[in-house]
Amino acid sequence: MSIAIHPASIQSRLASILRTSIGRNACAVPLYCAAVPHYNSQRWKSVVLLLGTFRYCWSCPVMPCEVKDRFLLLYGSQCGQAQAIAEEICEKASEHKFVADVCCMSQQEKYNLEKETSPVVIVVSTTGDGEPPDTAIKFVKSIRAKTLPSDHFAHLRYALLGLGDSNYTNFCNGGKTIDRCLQELGAQRFYATGHADDGVGLELVVEPWIDGLWSATKKALTSSISTARNKMEASDHAGVVPNGECETFADKETVDNSATHLNLHLLKLNDSGDLGSKFSEPVSDKTKPVTETTSSEPSLTRSIPPLAKSALNVPAMPPEYLDVEFLVVSGQEACPLSTQETVYQVPVTGALQITQKDAVKTALLLELDLSETPISYQPGDSFNISCPNSSNEVEQLILRLELAEKKDHCVKLKLKPDTKKKVAQLPAYIPENSTLRYLLTWCLEIRAVPKKAFLRALVEYTTDSCEKRRLQELCSKQGSADYNRFVRDPSLCVLDLLHAFSSCSPPLCLLIEHLPKLQPRSYSAASSSSFHPGKLHFVFNIVEFPSCFERPVPRRGVCTGWLSKLVSPILQISETPGKLSEVGQDHSLFPKVSICTRPNSTFHLPSDLSVPFIMVGPGTGVAPFIGFLQHREKQRQENPDFHFGETWLFFGCRHKDKDFLFRDELRHFLENGTLTHLKICFSRDLLGSTEEAKPKYVQDNLRLCAQDLTRILLKENGCIYVCGDAKNMAKDVNEALIDIVGKELQIDKLEAMNVVAGLRDKKCYLQDIWG
Repeated sequence: MSIAIHPASIQSRLASILRTSIGRNACAVPLYCAAVPHYNSQRWKSVVLLLGTFRYCWSCPVMPCEVKDRFLLLYGSQCGQAQAIAEEICEKASEHKFVADVCCMSQQEKYNLEKETSPVVIVVSTTGDGEPPDTAIKFVKSIRAKTLPSDHFAHLRYALLGLGDSNYTNFCNGGKTIDRCLQELGAQRFYATGHADDGVGLELVVEPWIDGLWSATKKALTSSISTARNKMEASDHAGVVPNGECETFADKETVDNSATHLNLHLLKLNDSGDLGSKFSEPVSDKTKPVTETTSSEPSLTRSIPPLAKSALNVPAMPPEYLDVEFLVVSGQEACPLSTQETVYQVPVTGALQITQKDAVKTALLLELDLSETPISYQPGDSFNISCPNSSNEVEQLILRLELAEKKDHCVKLKLKPDTKKKVAQLPAYIPENSTLRYLLTWCLEIRAVPKKAFLRALVEYTTDSCEKRRLQELCSKQGSADYNRFVRDPSLCVLDLLHAFSSCSPPLCLLIEHLPKLQPRSYSAASSSSFHPGKLHFVFNIVEFPSCFERPVPRRGVCTGWLSKLVSPILQISETPGKLSEVGQDHSLFPKVSICTRPNSTFHLPSDLSVPFIMVGPGTGVAPFIGFLQHREKQRQENPDFHFGETWLFFGCRHKDKDFLFRDELRHFLENGTLTHLKICFSRDLLGSTEEAKPKYVQDNLRLCAQDLTRILLKENGCIYVCGDAKNMAKDVNEALIDIVGKELQIDKLEAMNVVAGLRDKKCYLQDIWG
């Protein structure tokens, strides 16, 4: 027996189901249901099943048209890596019969996880001391709200890929925080969480994680459809319609629980350089090997067996999406883009070399005048400096691209009308009326290490067969070890590749598509505004990249090289490093830099002046602690009768007479009581024949002061601050703290690690570290 139902009721019913199964974009679309005059259970079940494979074609109101299963793809990115990976997933989704709705986490008006019933895929990076990226801060704050019930996301199934760098202590903490919060709110993983490590190469985890995503997503969608069908059958038997919604993935037992326990961060390379994982399967474009090699040693441009004779799994060619047109426009300059941060141009009123001429590294102290700006800062804050690429490298790149005659022409960008890229858009960081010279100088990170996708694209513009084969090897799965050894580890850039592969002639649009935005560089304040009103000091080493076979010309860091050249006319070289002298008062003659502040919410002095604190800052890591001590000196002057907490500084450098930074200032703080304990060490100074062995590194001195450290941190609730190199020093200091806690409390290493982690959680163990 069938039941007659008015078409309007059917329309309402279909719209309700479609809103849930297809997505929120269907809500405003009217459905034409005159072709369905009657309702019965079997017919509705067919509709539910169809939704797993079909979407309705709104231009054809009666006949459905086949489309692909949908999932929501969210990304949180600081420098563009997570966004690029999300876009890669989106591109590959169509190959696997999916469609991905891509949104930045900050675009919360475009998605609603509370009503989302499709699988959700999240790609998120980590920045700072384990913080989520700026674009994910609001999202994280919303899911950490204590008012949310434990089943708030019980309907949600998700997969998460976290990006991080194991050189930093809080590896992938941005992704781990989101993962933990979603779990606590009842969400379920339908696929293993991946932790990709930029310290060894993101692709080692990213590529197999993406390869395995498709089958897991298909399974999650199948489970969703099965659950919806079961709910409809239950409602048929009960004789009622359950609110017209299919809200949750209730069948939690269908999740592949074994997959959720995979630890993709632990994927290893076997001896051949392939990923030892079930995810490392061939992709596409098998190529034939080159039969001969001319050397027993591989290089950037040459491989040896077995790679030289292997069939290759080469990734698909990334779809091109930009067209470039050069315009001759006189009298116009690029319009600066508006940014979320307010940028100020300020004069550099002092520059001092604070290491001796024969020191291994050259450190400079710069003073900026902020008196004409509203900028305020606290000791511990950092700020960004906008810097250009090297003018010499820009000129070389223009010549190599054979565009010398057009370097002052305006570059007009358009999207290719026939592009297959799913989320194609013009780069927002390239202003209108940019000349080619301006674009390469201020917009693109031409020093960025080329990704494998870029190498794959370069293959199509290489004419020499041997060079083409080598580029294919470097971007293939079989060539991962060579890519790391010859491209990633020596930090090569596109200019290096174009010099090495002389038959490669890519168009400008390819560089714009694959090179990331030129990012500002961050530096810590090395002063206190109460001690130096209207001034800001900062310190940096001039970064040097020595020449190597792959890069025959030595280079300096993008920002530090530019700054050192910029301030050379006013640079002083002091025999007693640390103190700036007056250079003059005419600010119009001083070089200028563009800066914006990056307030640090945690790396600040304790608000309670009686709390003791420990500072660990070897080399230029001492910079923020100079600001701390200047500020504490002012506080002591303003509160002469107050009992201040102890202050300890652990400093180290190579040589006492060459790079002991701020020696006079530290002696001054020690003498007037601002600094109560100063522990120093010199790692490269030779001992005399009668001298006893001395501590070489800051962690050695920490161990010698184990009892005091334990007292301050665990009994007196003090704080410890660490600033400097993340790759070695910060790790070694962390290990030293674990050892100290274990020995002093007589507990095993695991318990000691938990105690140290507790200090982090209480914001008593804080880091300002860099790679």
